[in-house]
Amino acid sequence: MSIVIHGVPPSPFVRKTRVFLAEKNVPYELVMQQPFNPSAEYLAISPLGKIPCLQDGDFSLPDSSAICAYLERTHPEPALYPSDPQDYGTALFLEEYADSKLAEAIGAVFFQRVVRKFLFQQDADEEVVAKAQSETQPPLFDHLEGRLEPGAQFLVGGRLSIADVAVGAQFAGLVHAEQALDAGRWPKLAAYVEALHARPSFKSCIEGEKQIFASM
Repeated sequence: MSIVIHGVPPSPFVRKTRVFLAEKNVPYELVMQQPFNPSAEYLAISPLGKIPCLQDGDFSLPDSSAICAYLERTHPEPALYPSDPQDYGTALFLEEYADSKLAEAIGAVFFQRVVRKFLFQQDADEEVVAKAQSETQPPLFDHLEGRLEPGAQFLVGGRLSIADVAVGAQFAGLVHAEQALDAGRWPKLAAYVEALHARPSFKSCIEGEKQIFASM
């Protein structure tokens, strides 16, 4: 086994990378690396100090999007980037959509209900949670709901892609924050996320993360 992933499992970006590897059936070693106060040694392989960072032999690469694109080249089967140019562009957009605005909207709730509780032993600021749930999240969820066909299991091209991996990785944060998707308002999105999280790649990550929180 030559691939090493540095990071912590509850990170949505580490989760994204791990799901991607699992879907490609690529073995790897997870080395715990907190995103706070990185050492000089870690900064040498991840200059921004962020997680995850991949090491493949003597090659190192930070950033989940860069890592997934690299892995697609080194392990091309099964393909997780669409071959159709328009689908490819759409998948890249949705990956960025998930990694940026969706991460902020879901991360706000995750930080209050999970990070503050387990890392800082503080109560959540439910006013911040309510604002995220009522103002920030709905338009983002509306957009995804509008993209999904009834009964669709995937966002792009009728098959699993980097778009689904990235989006599903963010929504796992709501599982830990105990925020259920409103299936009355977003029926297609709720069904899509439920099916996605039932895949072995996601399920094993999420269950492992639950065990970490249960032990804290």
